[in-house]
Amino acid sequence: MKILLNNRAEELETDSITVNEMLLMKKFSFKMRIIIINGVLVTKDKYDSTIIHAGDDVQMLYLMSGG
Repeated sequence: MKILLNNRAEELETDSITVNEMLLMKKFSFKMRIIIINGVLVTKDKYDSTIIHAGDDVQMLYLMSGG
């Protein structure tokens, strides 16, 4: 399936995938992050149940702090 991941076209070898599965597949391991699918924020407790479908626009943003 084709999705847009962080503004880049991605081809995944599946018809659908959960947010957690995508994080593992892409090796996104940083703990402080925000996931937005088609403009909707996905909370961490929904990563296992939220399905990414073909054509979805997925944004994965790292949260950083510092001074």
